[in-house]
Amino acid sequence: MSTQITTQYFKEYRKELGFTNQKGTKDFFGAKDITPTVDFNYIALLNSRLIEIVKKINSLVTEDIKVFDIDSFCIDNIERVFKKLKENNIIERLNNQGRRPEQVYFSWMRGYIISNYFLKALSIIFEVDIENIKLIGDDDLVKIESFKRTPTADLEITLTNGSRVRIEMQSGFQGVNDIKQHKVLEAKKIMQTQNIPSIAIHFDLFNGQVAFVRLDSITDDSVNWITRQQMEGQTVFNIEQNYFIWKLTESPPKLNALFEE
Repeated sequence: MSTQITTQYFKEYRKELGFTNQKGTKDFFGAKDITPTVDFNYIALLNSRLIEIVKKINSLVTEDIKVFDIDSFCIDNIERVFKKLKENNIIERLNNQGRRPEQVYFSWMRGYIISNYFLKALSIIFEVDIENIKLIGDDDLVKIESFKRTPTADLEITLTNGSRVRIEMQSGFQGVNDIKQHKVLEAKKIMQTQNIPSIAIHFDLFNGQVAFVRLDSITDDSVNWITRQQMEGQTVFNIEQNYFIWKLTESPPKLNALFEE
């Protein structure tokens, strides 16, 4: 007759298997300790698609914001960035709701490329030199700890009158246009503590339009706050059509007046 089954037996059994804690045992049986190999052939195809996306956009925008040496742009913003991420072992460690690291990489790269591509447009919109547009986002191409997405805005622009404005650059590719709640909360905090306004510039590339949303002015009771089920039930600010004022096939508007108190 067997002896009584106790929690101590469980521990001893797992120890005999070679594990000192429950997590190690669970990871072993679930193969959670095995990191999938990144498919760099797949990434090569994704990089080719990124280049296609940029070149298609470049072919339809107006001359004043067009990137004339688009091949060099792609080398600097796709090939070199990919190489840096690969050298620092960032790609295989990317994870988001269980998606493959290649897909997380592709999503991040699309946003990164679009933000860089439209810097010339921002200089026209805010009537400043590109040198006055400063990158302040937290994404780091070397350290995975800094690569995580945070609420911090992507850019800060010093206007001609010396005041500053923070810019949250967003890009949408599926026709769903939202702003995450933590972006709005961060913008309100920055306005309260530093008196710097924040604006989201949302590029709806699916429909060829661009929205401008003053983040720190969004009220808590706005009817645009919704729960987006396909985003794990997150609360988001839905960008309604009247925020979209720029057709991508036309010259960008000048918006400095919006930030003059």
